Amino acid sequence: MAAGLPNTERRWRGFAVAVLLGTAGLLASYLALAVIVDPYETGRVRLLSRGAIRPQGPRTAIAWRGRDPAFEGALIGNSHLQLIEPSVLAERTDIPFVQLTIPATGAAEHFAVLRWFLRNHPKPAAIVLGADAFWCADDPSFPNPNPFPFWLIGHWPDYLAGLLRLPAAEEVASRIGWLLSAKRPKAPADGWWNYEPDYLALGFGRDPVLIARLDKPVGADPEPHRGGPFPIAEAFRAALAAIPEATPVVLLMPPVYAAGEPPAGSPRAKAEAACRATIRGELARHRLSAVVDWRDGRPPLTDPSLFFDQTHYRLPVAREIGAEIANAIIHLRANDAD
Repeated sequence: MAAGLPNTERRWRGFAVAVLLGTAGLLASYLALAVIVDPYETGRVRLLSRGAIRPQGPRTAIAWRGRDPAFEGALIGNSHLQLIEPSVLAERTDIPFVQLTIPATGAAEHFAVLRWFLRNHPKPAAIVLGADAFWCADDPSFPNPNPFPFWLIGHWPDYLAGLLRLPAAEEVASRIGWLLSAKRPKAPADGWWNYEPDYLALGFGRDPVLIARLDKPVGADPEPHRGGPFPIAEAFRAALAAIPEATPVVLLMPPVYAAGEPPAGSPRAKAEAACRATIRGELARHRLSAVVDWRDGRPPLTDPSLFFDQTHYRLPVAREIGAEIANAIIHLRANDAD
């Protein structure tokens, strides 16, 4: 008997090797198929690219939208920036804008999206960022309990590992079906999602109980992760360094309903003000930059009909903010041309 092994043992070893080789072959074949199909239109392989994606959530749609050559400007943030219409900014500035906002995200996700956009648009015409309380975490990793596909917009090793997930495999199959279909439904190219109907369907803006919650005062003590020091300084500095100095950068500090502001002079108010000052200081390092600050107590912030909850405003406010952002971009470009 070869190598002195019993026949049964040799057969089992041969079987195990065959299983391992077969599994490796299947895995390699699947990965090759997934890379070619490019289920989220990352552009890594463009053999089957159709210049569009199937309707899907913004977390995965950013892969295509963030590289779409039709857009030269980007809005990056979370739901506190989502209602701003990119088409309105485009009309006012002549810069085609795409919405890359993703609900329930913070600084780590925003800067990852920014890196992806810059990788595909080395000289963007303008960048708009939304800086809310999530930027003021005291953990430099900016942890978020909500899942985010960093792998999707990361480098090749992360991307290949991400394709091994079950949802990605399901998307490969769905993408193949979409590619073979005569009628292909497409997700909106500019990424704008008007979530007003969704909020209204849940009773926001109409239910007296939900409306009453607007006027519930917040505490005076700093919430966890908001008392400083602020790691956002280093993270934002690095993010800004990657943006060409000729690109206007506008930072929105999104509105908070009046009752959602901490009492003046309280520890929490001081901590939040200190964080915003830190963010402003870093932004000032970028030559063409401006802040659109809606934490300044202006009249709309006291009108309950303009808010769904203390941090989510309605379309009339979004349109005012959009106009102010557009004006800031126009002003920056004009000054740079002088």
